[in-house]
Amino acid sequence: MSITTISVTIIPLTISSLITMKWSRRLGRLKYPLAKREVNLVGAGAHIPAPLYQRWFKDLNNTDPNLRVDYQTVGSGAGIERFTQELVHFSASDVAMKDQEIAKVSRGVIMLPMTAHSIVLAYNVPGVSDLKLSRQAYIDIFLGKITKWNDPKIIKINPDVNLPDIPIIVAHRSDTSLTTKFFTQHLSAISSEWKQKVGERKKVQWPTGIGGAKCDGVTALIRQNEGAIGYIEFGFTKIAKLDTVTLENKSGNYVKASLDSAQATLAAVPLPSNLRVFITDPEGTNSYPIVRYTWMLIYGKYDNVARATGIKKMIEYCLNEGQKVSADLGYIPLPDNVRQKVAETADKISPNYNIKLQ
Repeated sequence: MSITTISVTIIPLTISSLITMKWSRRLGRLKYPLAKREVNLVGAGAHIPAPLYQRWFKDLNNTDPNLRVDYQTVGSGAGIERFTQELVHFSASDVAMKDQEIAKVSRGVIMLPMTAHSIVLAYNVPGVSDLKLSRQAYIDIFLGKITKWNDPKIIKINPDVNLPDIPIIVAHRSDTSLTTKFFTQHLSAISSEWKQKVGERKKVQWPTGIGGAKCDGVTALIRQNEGAIGYIEFGFTKIAKLDTVTLENKSGNYVKASLDSAQATLAAVPLPSNLRVFITDPEGTNSYPIVRYTWMLIYGKYDNVARATGIKKMIEYCLNEGQKVSADLGYIPLPDNVRQKVAETADKISPNYNIKLQ
């Protein structure tokens, strides 16, 4: 009889203890999601923002040792594939996901434009440090229709510049490249002739010029050849100390590539509710004409509360401290109106932490 009594007494107490311990741990995770344990996030994706993301996540970990972010540079396509298969906690893409890609992600997709970059026309013309080109002029140069720097169409735009009688050498990418796709999208948007003859792709059949692999290769070609002009990422001009062309924008104004003119572009382009926008020929008096967003991709739902909070803390850091260092690496800091929309959108994934902007 005593054995039965002891057994009956011990079993309920053991179950009760287990239940109490279980809910205690759950409540502790809800109340202090990052204070008591380390959260590790893994992301993978785009090449273009990789140097900036690596800087952000290193600085973030120094600020919050309990939040570690590992970003793997595998390219936009491979990043989206891993994201779709739920092999990572977030991804990054230089091209916004399409509707059919989004439909494959059962947990939903939130696309956040986290930074932007400009594509510039860099050139090497002896004695010329301030050059303007109209939309038609740079279209005709890349079509091979304008072949000398002292062509009347260029002189007309630059009456006070002593343009030499030397051949124009077009430097372009020889490899498959999103920079090429973005540049040719812009050319197609402003020229029906370009759209019909060449089109917009990651790799095109160039009507003229010499090719180099990656932005480094095009940059080298421009530096090594007098009379050269080519398209590269804005950040490379700071490293290579190359002159850049002041381009005519949609409003008919000539705008130099700079952080201010790129931010003016972003501020002038309305963001839809899904934050997916393609900038090919922007409106705006002071807008620089070739600016692109690059996106961070997060899930619409996270089952793990601590991980959802970690994602939001990561985004909060990138929108605040992260934007302050973007310009140092040649990226475009987001305007305040864009930061606000990104924060509001990211806040939807979890009610347990609210993103605050500084």
